Amino acid sequence: MTIRLYLDEDTMDKALVSAIRARGVDVLTAHEANMIERKDDEHLGFATTAGRVLYSFNVGDYCRLNGQGRPHAGLILAQQQRHSVGDQMRRLLRLINAVPAEEMKNRVEFLSAWA
Repeated sequence: MTIRLYLDEDTMDKALVSAIRARGVDVLTAHEANMIERKDDEHLGFATTAGRVLYSFNVGDYCRLNGQGRPHAGLILAQQQRHSVGDQMRRLLRLINAVPAEEMKNRVEFLSAWA
């Protein structure tokens, strides 16, 4: 099964969402899910329940949540303002095309590793 993404408030750039949707990726944003102004653990819980890999710039908090042993559908983390929209799209697509959703469970990937 292919990775389905959930973009939290930090990463839900309209241009990025449009670009990856145009390439056939199933994407849900925090806005579309009525999850605006929620805590990180709530976003992670929502994504997990929905079977979606969470993409965020909030590296520290999600690494901490992952370290607590909480099960999740997967995390993709990136440094904010490090990658252009086009670079984010290309790297996300590389990851999505290389890693099945089953292998992403409880796994953390850093976008910088997918150049």
